[in-house]
Amino acid sequence: MAPRIQLIDVTLRDGNQSLWSAIGVDTRTVAEVAPWIDRAGFAWIDFTTSTHMAISVRYHREDPFEKIRLARQLMPNTPLIFMTTGMRFITWEPAPRAIMRLALRVVVRHGIRRVQIVEPMNNMSALLETARIAREEGAEQVVAGLVYSISPVHTDEFYLRCAEELARERQLLDRVYIKDPSGLLTPERVETIVPALRRALGPDVPLEMHSHCTMGMAPLCYLRAVELGVQTVHTAIPPLAEGTSLPSVYRTVANLRELSFEVEIDLQPLTHVTAYLERLARRKGYPVGQPLEYDVSFYRHQVPGGMITTLRRHLKEAGAEHPFEKVLEEIVRVRAELGYPIMVTPYSQLVATQALLNLEARERYEKVPDEVIKYVLGRYGPPPAPIDPWVKERVLSLPRARELDVPVPEPTLEELRRAFGSSISDEELLLRWALPGDQVDAALARKTGNVVLSGNGYRHPLVQLIANVAQQPSISHFHLERDGIRLTLGRHSTSQ
Repeated sequence: MAPRIQLIDVTLRDGNQSLWSAIGVDTRTVAEVAPWIDRAGFAWIDFTTSTHMAISVRYHREDPFEKIRLARQLMPNTPLIFMTTGMRFITWEPAPRAIMRLALRVVVRHGIRRVQIVEPMNNMSALLETARIAREEGAEQVVAGLVYSISPVHTDEFYLRCAEELARERQLLDRVYIKDPSGLLTPERVETIVPALRRALGPDVPLEMHSHCTMGMAPLCYLRAVELGVQTVHTAIPPLAEGTSLPSVYRTVANLRELSFEVEIDLQPLTHVTAYLERLARRKGYPVGQPLEYDVSFYRHQVPGGMITTLRRHLKEAGAEHPFEKVLEEIVRVRAELGYPIMVTPYSQLVATQALLNLEARERYEKVPDEVIKYVLGRYGPPPAPIDPWVKERVLSLPRARELDVPVPEPTLEELRRAFGSSISDEELLLRWALPGDQVDAALARKTGNVVLSGNGYRHPLVQLIANVAQQPSISHFHLERDGIRLTLGRHSTSQ
């Protein structure tokens, strides 16, 4: 019997983040495409993070918890994923444990069934602490991500040690996945790292792969990985596939079937998703994912593709005299001096900002932003390698470093309620803790349900039906089965 490969869809979360700066998918878009995605047969849907929840509030003035609840109603057959970067919720500094526990409790309550935990520093202790909370707060599946990078530190032995630490806490984790956010994996590296992780994790912990197409290698890496025992790969639906996003579901399925792997997926419903997203891209002027040229210099500087464009624009707008190659050289140097942080948010921004300041100042590290000072102070966790002693001494000798080197408060939930209002809901408390009050006010005043029901021109008849049912307060329960769609809706009050 041919091996069976599962697919995870990342279109609404990582595809949106990679190509549309995370702002392109609002609740209306979710309502349009969710029923079709649900019919395809994905194992899971990578749906949201706390960053995307913040964008729902800031950019769309939408309640992100209602967005999760609506998606769960529209995709009853496919479990939803919430991804978190360790002990963080919206802000990049570690959140109080009371906030993390409440956040995970609330997203599970609203319909999240799988929690993926990615620690950008690969700090396994912070990852496992988050996993323990997620398990205690009711997540059906808890998954650990190992963030892939290239440096003198990020060797197969490094990732083997991480996997061994995860394996010792087997009761907390259901799965592990290799997360390659910059698309740095090569088939040759897959041949060494996948067997090493498989041995460390043992036969009972499934291994997944998540790799971006930035270097064009991800589709090849997927095929070699499944041949070596990876059971699940992450894909996206065009036009939110390829480019700096993940491999296209269409090509991935075709390739897997060509190699005699079994993939239980129905691609026909996804053509509706592709057509809708293409129309949306044309109307909004959003970019469409396209295969990228192979650029070997990327392995040296590892600056994410979208950030390259932003850097060039900023340099041009500022009239900077520095050649772009010189900026990249300084980025490489700063990353090494700071202990080889992985070039993902926020560390890619930290490194690039410090590089630009070094080039503009009379002396390197003469100016250091607060975020870099906090990094050196250890506020983001231990770096992969020791920070250069001269840089560390230079940064910590700054007056601002002494101001920032204070204990981080660890308030209880009761203290947070007293600070933000004892009568507000859990959902509102989480948003008010992390975001400006005026943004939260605007989002809560414009309820997502009202957006869906306000006649925004939805064409999908199922969405219209749900809208009509939702407007009938006498209907408390609704069930529909037709053409492969099974939908159950129920009214319930939000817990306070």
